[in-house]
Amino acid sequence: MDEKYDVIVLGTGLKECILSAVMCQAEGKKVLHLDRNNYYGGASASLTPLKNVYEHFGKECKNLEEFGRGRDWNVDLIPKFLMANGRLMKLLNRTGVERYLDLKSVDSNYVYKAGRIHKIPATEDEALASGLMGLFEKRRFKQFLSYVDQYEVDREKTHKNYDCTKKTMKECYDLFGLDDNTAGYTGHGLALYLDDNYIGNPCLETILRVKLYGQSLAINRNSPYTYPLYGLGELAQGFARLSAIYGGTYMLNTPCEIIRENGKAVKVKAGDKTFHCDMVICDPSYAPDFVRKSEKVVVAICILDHPIADTKDVASVQIIIPPKQARPYKKDYDEGEKRKDIYVTCVGSAHMVTPKGFYLATVTTVVEFEDAEKELELGIKLLGNIKEKFVKVYDLYEPTDDGTSSQVFISKSYDATSNFETTYEDALEIYRRATGKGEFDFSKVSNSSAEEVL
Repeated sequence: MDEKYDVIVLGTGLKECILSAVMCQAEGKKVLHLDRNNYYGGASASLTPLKNVYEHFGKECKNLEEFGRGRDWNVDLIPKFLMANGRLMKLLNRTGVERYLDLKSVDSNYVYKAGRIHKIPATEDEALASGLMGLFEKRRFKQFLSYVDQYEVDREKTHKNYDCTKKTMKECYDLFGLDDNTAGYTGHGLALYLDDNYIGNPCLETILRVKLYGQSLAINRNSPYTYPLYGLGELAQGFARLSAIYGGTYMLNTPCEIIRENGKAVKVKAGDKTFHCDMVICDPSYAPDFVRKSEKVVVAICILDHPIADTKDVASVQIIIPPKQARPYKKDYDEGEKRKDIYVTCVGSAHMVTPKGFYLATVTTVVEFEDAEKELELGIKLLGNIKEKFVKVYDLYEPTDDGTSSQVFISKSYDATSNFETTYEDALEIYRRATGKGEFDFSKVSNSSAEEVL
């Protein structure tokens, strides 16, 4: 094993595995990849067998036999789906990692309104039958979607004399005559924002988000989401495999310590060995003195023996509860009304994450009040009878500097969004700072050479 590496990566979370693979495949770097855990995935792992889930959450294992074979369970620690036309999907395709995965579309997508869940329309017929808006509002909304569909950033003709870089999203909603309910459905159900802060920002980002939703929906038809068989941990393992194929060296179950000289990372102590390096890429847990808390997220992972009610018994689904639909937590408006979405996801044996007859439902939100678990009540109520529940509050961290001076590039914790677009953006931002390039650069990797290796 070489003593000197160009890059040492600490942690096998998805972001770290993406960067390890790109540094090996596209940049030709010599990479050493370490993890203190004995499994891949870090905070984005899928735990198996089921007894490991109990151990992770500190719960006593009782009557495990009633849940079938333990190795048939693959339990995600973070609840997210892939956008079918999103940037992570494109990266999977460009790097060839998609070949290591079995991807399956998610069956349906719902939004909560006035005490009921409504399917987010996937066809014109569903749109006409939807209870999300009235007839005249549907016509106005169709005009808005037509504008979004034809909009292209680089073709001014498609802008229709409307400057989306200056006009706010509130002004855009007003232009098309959309009411507050439709605005909420659009911002949270289609653009997938966590809160309403986007309303006062330039509308370009929202238009591009809605456009991405439509493009992804066109691929999958029933929902814009895709999910890997055997859980999200397969994503990190896929990129780790690519890194290894291109020369990356892996060591799991290894305690790690970054050693700095004059404020700059120069080596990493791994067990009883020490390795020199030019830079370190790591998740926040490997550099606790150089990160700060940003917020908290509460997650409830629930085992069900039935599909979620009122979803037509689909095998996989997401339900979005916008903050305005969540009941006040306290009487005082300033402290008691939620401002962040609550997300409910459900997958099962169709995606090979549970034995037949069982489902994994996850409810999550950003913590805004003292009683974090109580903030999940509305989402938990939608699940019906729960066989087992695991609840945990996670602190989210972000780096205190950009790493260019210390050569320690730290990823952010996985946020509460329901898809991987921000995960991709964080990995890309680290790549930019570490290499000085703009986008992931695969100019040195020909399709033919990639195919030969893969």
